[in-house]
Amino acid sequence: MPLFPLQTVLFPGGVLSLKVFETRYLDLVSRCLRQVTPFGVVCLNQGSDVQSSGGERVRFEAVGVLAHLEEVDAEQAGILRVRCIGGKRFRTGTPQQQPDGLWLADASLLPPDATLKPPREQAATVVALNNAIESLRQQGHVPFAEPYRMDDASWVANRWCEILPISLAAKQKLMELQEPEMRLKLVDEYLRGKGVIPGR
Repeated sequence: MPLFPLQTVLFPGGVLSLKVFETRYLDLVSRCLRQVTPFGVVCLNQGSDVQSSGGERVRFEAVGVLAHLEEVDAEQAGILRVRCIGGKRFRTGTPQQQPDGLWLADASLLPPDATLKPPREQAATVVALNNAIESLRQQGHVPFAEPYRMDDASWVANRWCEILPISLAAKQKLMELQEPEMRLKLVDEYLRGKGVIPGR
């Protein structure tokens, strides 16, 4: 699987907008468009996704999310504006870098989250997300792809994880959690601790 290391954590169902200008990634996007295949997004924890001549060491997480191309626009010669939607999670084997700088790795897909209704005790977290979406929409900013699934604990938790002001390491750990109800519970506790929703 071709990998795109980024200083972000993509969640299943999340929106990822990219400005692509490096040759290795322009080729990657073109190939994925032709073959109608996704690429893997992994979170960088050392180094940069921009190729440099300094021999900087690059390290990234072993668990990532598939990015499915939704829109590709040629902004100008040699620059693409790309919009992707997050798909399934995967775990990589040992990555290898090609001569052009593109990372490749064997990858195994992880099971998708079960579809579970948010527990009643976390109803305030669901309402708060709905309010946040409405507030962002009034500001002309819609960060999430429709349809909105407020009756899905995984979807609600993932969307909160995308917009919460927490570290990339924390987002990565939340994304990797196999139990969506635990992910939502942790988000709920964070929001109550910050006074975003009333404490119990």
